[in-house]
Amino acid sequence: MATTEMNFDGLVGPTHNYAGLSHGNLASMSHRGAVSNPRAAALQGLAKMKALADLGVPQGVFPPHERPALATLRRLGFAGTDAAVLAAAARQAPALLAACSSASNMWVANAATVAPSSDTRDGRVHFTPANLVSNFHRSIEPPQTMRTLRAVFRDEERFAVHDPVPGGSAMGDEGAANHTRLAPAHGQRGLHFFVYGHRALGPRRASPGPSRFASRQSLEASQAVARSNLLGYSRFCFVQQNPGVIDAGVFHNDVISVGNENVFLYHDQAFVNPRRTIAELRLKYSALNRGAELIVIRVRSSRVPLADAVKSYLFNSQLVTVGRGRMVLVVPSDCEETPRVRKFLDELVAGGDTPIEQVRVFPLKESMRNGGGPACLRLRVVLSDAERRLLPPGVVLTETTYAALVEWVKCHYRERLTAADLADPSLLAETRTALDALTQLMGLGSLYPFQQVPGRK
Repeated sequence: MATTEMNFDGLVGPTHNYAGLSHGNLASMSHRGAVSNPRAAALQGLAKMKALADLGVPQGVFPPHERPALATLRRLGFAGTDAAVLAAAARQAPALLAACSSASNMWVANAATVAPSSDTRDGRVHFTPANLVSNFHRSIEPPQTMRTLRAVFRDEERFAVHDPVPGGSAMGDEGAANHTRLAPAHGQRGLHFFVYGHRALGPRRASPGPSRFASRQSLEASQAVARSNLLGYSRFCFVQQNPGVIDAGVFHNDVISVGNENVFLYHDQAFVNPRRTIAELRLKYSALNRGAELIVIRVRSSRVPLADAVKSYLFNSQLVTVGRGRMVLVVPSDCEETPRVRKFLDELVAGGDTPIEQVRVFPLKESMRNGGGPACLRLRVVLSDAERRLLPPGVVLTETTYAALVEWVKCHYRERLTAADLADPSLLAETRTALDALTQLMGLGSLYPFQQVPGRK
């Protein structure tokens, strides 16, 4: 039975704006207060999805969350009609309104950590949604993420969608952005590589942390995810991220390394002990796959300084398989605009000694200004043909669904959005109308709580 990796991208939501909410994400912080274009952001994301589908990479779509999050604002003490809640929040706590209006759920690399059926003890595909406790605006996402995952992966005999890891900041989990699966091919046994920033419950001296920006992923949370996803001991390893790169703006591991099948590309400053990390990966990968060799591509600081890696999002690229032993690296246009990164990529492809045969460049400025590149926008899910046939047809990107989604965006999204617009009751009405239409288009039913209000048609 054929098994392939399917990339599920998050649709950018109608409230896409620049509130600079993500401390430690330099791009997000630097664009705070800028005017956004939700329509352009959504169309840029869809164009990337379509291009990958055209390359032969199976492509799925996750719908955005409802924003502004009125239920959260009400729990925070704002009362009255929807319009009254928005007006009071804008007047009394504009930062809370901005947080409850964030479209950050488009970065579905943080939605969950996934283990395919070939790797799990019960033979099901497992999803553990991230708790995202490090940032308030993201911590409100898990309930809707679970509803979406359970609507898309609805067959409980084949799929298991767990609750997030509990435990507050000590158990912070940011999902697949700190997880990489390595295997000779997607359908073969995989090694799950978890990267953490700190130990939450052990001796502090044994795990030095960053000093400027907080670590978002704990070792204990990564271990809990591995247990939740029913991974055997031989199938995973845990490695600490270099605290220095976190302080330099590497808030997730997918900003400093990327892997796909038998290829692992990383910056030489990525880990606390890079030599030991690579040795462990090679050893466990080989032991799991009968002596197979992992292809490791080390990017030296002398070729691509850390600042250039963070600025360009070189490692927040999508490394995808387009044929047997053939891969394409999907990068943001910022890589082309950063001279040393562009030179590295040219030499990588010209060398011909790795499976990476092509680099594809995409303009994702709207997402990049908020701190999310190509890898942030997708969740990787390895599925067999039988498992893929169980998905609702409307979540699979085809020529027909792509055209329908483009028209949906053009019909419902604004071209300009400012912080003041977040208090506009008509924006909430527009968003709900858009999501109503989207759930029908995608065949997902009543996915949002606002659709289930008694008496609502």
